[in-house]
Amino acid sequence: MSEWSGWPVVEESTGWEAAQQILTEAELSDGLPLVPPTQRRLDAMVAGVANRAESRGMLPPMFGDLTPEAVAYQCVIAGALPKELPVVLAAAEAILEPDFNILGIATTTGTACVALCIHGPIARTLGVNAGTNCLGPGNRANASIGRALQLVIRNIGGARSDTGDMATMGQPGKYTLCFAERNDGPFPTLTARRGLGGDASAITIMGISGTAEVLPGDGEGATPEAILSPIATAMRAAIVMSGMGRKNERGEQVFLLPLEMAEKIVRHDGWDLGRVQQYLFDEGQGVARSPDAIHPVVTGGAGYKMSYLPIWGGGSQTVTRAL
Repeated sequence: MSEWSGWPVVEESTGWEAAQQILTEAELSDGLPLVPPTQRRLDAMVAGVANRAESRGMLPPMFGDLTPEAVAYQCVIAGALPKELPVVLAAAEAILEPDFNILGIATTTGTACVALCIHGPIARTLGVNAGTNCLGPGNRANASIGRALQLVIRNIGGARSDTGDMATMGQPGKYTLCFAERNDGPFPTLTARRGLGGDASAITIMGISGTAEVLPGDGEGATPEAILSPIATAMRAAIVMSGMGRKNERGEQVFLLPLEMAEKIVRHDGWDLGRVQQYLFDEGQGVARSPDAIHPVVTGGAGYKMSYLPIWGGGSQTVTRAL
C-alpha cells in the first residue's frame, strides 16, 4: 500500500471492507463509512491545484500541517467532489483565525462544533441546500462538504476523542453541519453586511454549541415583535446555560430565519435589518456586544420555525471569507 503525503492510499482492487479497515486502523474514521482514497480519486481531487504541498498553517489541537493535499485527502474520504475542494480549503484556513479559537472549540468538554455557511453563486453552483431541511440529511453537497471540514479538524488537527477532543457529550454537528444562505431574502446578506457584496461567493464559519428550534410568540408571527421576542429569550437563556452570564463581555449571536418570517417582518413599516438587530439587542438586554453583532441569516424552506445557533460560550468569533 502506498502513501499520499503520509496518508494511506488504497489500491483500486481493494475490497470495500478491507478499505474501511485500513482507514480505521490509521485512525482516520469518524465512524461512518469512508470513500476509499485511491490514487485516481486523489489525483482528480487536486488536479489544477497549485502549490498543493504548501503549508497554510498548523492546525490545533495537535498542530497538524494544513496543506491543500491534506485537505484534498479528507475531501476524498468524505465523498466531496473536486469542485468542492476550494470551499473546504477556504473554511479550513478560516478556522485558523485567532479570534475563531479552534483550539478551544476542538478541545472543550462542551458541545462546540464548527458550522459552515456558504454564500452566493458558489452555493448554487455546488447545489448546497438553502431550502427545506437545510440543516438536515438528504443533500450530498451539504453532507460531504460539512463532513470534509470536520475530518480536517479531526484528522489534520488531531481532534480525536480522548486525545484532542475532550467533549463530555459531543453533538451530531461534529459529523457535518453545512448549509447555504438564501440570496432572495429581504435583508442584506451576511456578505453584504461584511463588505464583500450582496451576492458574493464566500464562506462563513461559526463555532456553535448546537441548534435550537424557536417559534413565534403567537404561533405564526403576526408582528415583528411576536416573531423576534422568543429569539431574544432564547439568546438570554443560552447566556445563562453556557456560563456566559458570569462574564462581563458579550460576543455575537446567530439565528436562521425562514424566508416567510423575514418577509412578514419587513411588511411592517420601518422594520429593516437595523431595527431587527436593535430590537433583539434591547429585548435581549445586551445579548451581544452590539446590535450589529446579531446576525439573522435567511435560509430554509417554507414555514415559520426558526433556528437559533448559540455561539460557543467559551469564546469564538464568526469568520467570513470571500472565495
